[in-house]
Amino acid sequence: MRISRIAGVILVLLFANISSAVAQDTWSLQRCVDYALQNNLTVKQQVVQKRLADLTLQQSQLQRIPNFRASTDAGYSDGRLAALGNNQYVNQSVFTANGSLNMDGNLFSWFYLQKTIAANRLDAHANSFLLEKARNDLAFNVATAFLQILLNIQTVNVNEENVRLTNSNLDNTKKLVIAGSVPESNQADLEAQLAQDSTNLVTAQNNVIISILQIKAYLNLGFEIPFKPEVPDNISSLPLAPLQEMAPEMVYSAALTNYPLVKSDQLKIQSATKAYQAAKAQLYPSLGIGGNLNTNYANNYYDQTNKLIPFRQQIDNTFRKYIGVNLSIPIFNGWQQRTTVAKAKMNVYSQELTRDIDNQKLKQDIYTAHANAVAALQKYNASSTGVMAAQKAYDFATKRFNLGLMNTIDYITTQSKLFRAQVDKVSAQYDYIFKMKLLEFYRDQKISL
Repeated sequence: MRISRIAGVILVLLFANISSAVAQDTWSLQRCVDYALQNNLTVKQQVVQKRLADLTLQQSQLQRIPNFRASTDAGYSDGRLAALGNNQYVNQSVFTANGSLNMDGNLFSWFYLQKTIAANRLDAHANSFLLEKARNDLAFNVATAFLQILLNIQTVNVNEENVRLTNSNLDNTKKLVIAGSVPESNQADLEAQLAQDSTNLVTAQNNVIISILQIKAYLNLGFEIPFKPEVPDNISSLPLAPLQEMAPEMVYSAALTNYPLVKSDQLKIQSATKAYQAAKAQLYPSLGIGGNLNTNYANNYYDQTNKLIPFRQQIDNTFRKYIGVNLSIPIFNGWQQRTTVAKAKMNVYSQELTRDIDNQKLKQDIYTAHANAVAALQKYNASSTGVMAAQKAYDFATKRFNLGLMNTIDYITTQSKLFRAQVDKVSAQYDYIFKMKLLEFYRDQKISL
């Protein structure tokens, strides 16, 4: 009994330590990205597509090996049949068996197989870049979601400070009301403001929860699992490339070299071209080789003395071999193959249009991101100035309010302007970081915080 109690205490302490370790566990951006790359469902789906393309390539390569097929069949019949050997018709029950081994292969088909293999190899390579794109996009989306969490946490901090200030002012006002220095309406106004500030805080806290749910979806992490982000000591210290080094044409030029979708589109065009050449090859004759081995057995196979020929002897007597070549010449099949060739040619053009559309969108996205980055920087600079001005106005207003020279409504308005300026600054700061990281992503296909 004593031992079981000690064991119970040990288990309680052990699980307490485990729970404490889980509670203190934090998620850095790098950990989030690594985990997402291993578990994200979209990436897993793209892995499947890559594997399917690899299997298609493998199958086309194996088509160069001749086909071998073995077959056997057996049957039973009853009635008036001719006996093998003497051809006499008698009522009998007959068991027959047949075995064969067949081979056929392609000797020459105007390079159809080679072009098909080349097309499938290029398509498999293109799918490798699509997988890389899926992983890069996921890393960027995770980083964006991580930044959103940090922004929402900062917004909570600003709201908490605002609630603290309102609470402090309310406490001072209550004392002044009791002393008869200010009217009771001042206290009521601040209580109403505290209720509004508390509502804003609850909204900000809920935004943190929502943004954490978003990143959990990217990570394919259980929504019930605790998630605590690793918050940088100073978001302003995050490394950012100078905006002047992010000219849109320069970023676009780098993207044409690094962006996986661009590489995939190029390979898709080459694959479609090879497929077109393979389709044309089927308009020409093809040369093949074939052969087979065959033998039979029947239980009504008699010799001239009406004696059943033994199984082994029958197999030897009926054993046949064949080998030959065949020339297949397409003449007319309702223009089916020529239609296939025309479709393959149009597919090349379609892939070229897809490339042009993707490149146009990429360029548009980069120019848009650059314009947004410029605007975000200007907004951040303006909001920084706005915070300093609002803080100075609030400090003066606090002195006047404490001296009874400012009414509560005006004072609350001044405090609200400071709060809004602080929120705008935090939002503008994160918006600028996001826009610059987006440009860095287009340029380098990498993301870091």
